[in-house]
Amino acid sequence: MIEIKNLNKKFGKLSVLNDVNLSFKKGECIALIGSNGCGKTTLIKSILGMVLLDKGSIEFNGISVLGAYLYRENIGYMPQIGRYPDNMTIGQIIEMIKKIRNSNEDLDEDLLKAFELDKMFDKKMRTLSGGTTQKVSAVLAFLFNPDVLILDEPTAGLDPLASEILKEKIIKEKEKGKLILITSHLLSELDDLITEIIFMQDGKVHFHKKVADLKTETNEDKISKAIASVLKQKQPETHNAKLAIVS
Repeated sequence: MIEIKNLNKKFGKLSVLNDVNLSFKKGECIALIGSNGCGKTTLIKSILGMVLLDKGSIEFNGISVLGAYLYRENIGYMPQIGRYPDNMTIGQIIEMIKKIRNSNEDLDEDLLKAFELDKMFDKKMRTLSGGTTQKVSAVLAFLFNPDVLILDEPTAGLDPLASEILKEKIIKEKEKGKLILITSHLLSELDDLITEIIFMQDGKVHFHKKVADLKTETNEDKISKAIASVLKQKQPETHNAKLAIVS
């Protein structure tokens, strides 16, 4: 579904992505992990067409995304921090996005109802807590029933109940055959969700493995312990990264 080949990106003299090669397929729920500054966000923004590549290519369903934009209609994106006009209400934000998309597809309002945001339509965005703003971002990511979901730290700021609601929704969409990419520092929350894991460091893909294979290789039941085991074998190169992701 998404093929990334020889991806390179620099910001000034800083090399952010170094010869990244990845393949993402339907029905997979993939965790993209690594310490801050490892290139995760730049990789995501490259897939979304928000960053221009220095070298390499990205294909969506066999077609290059370079200069394209319609493919983005098949992607639901949930940013780590959603930014919305302060004076607009929740209801106005959702209606505005509906009008912009002008989609004839059936809308997925599962999260809208589960989070009970339909009872808060008159609340202005500036009055919302970080957790409620995160719920709005989640609703918008899933609303148009996209084939691909990119979720950046999706449970950050959510209360335990809301986190469980979102995780159940992610599992449901994965079972429908959708591709889901998740970035997270809380590996303990991913055990029931992901099928594959990608670890990045210094702009490079350190490894891309199926979770089942990773657990078998390390003889560990928990993803966090399995990752720690792999990184210990590669010390001191990944020592700092280990401290950043297994907390």
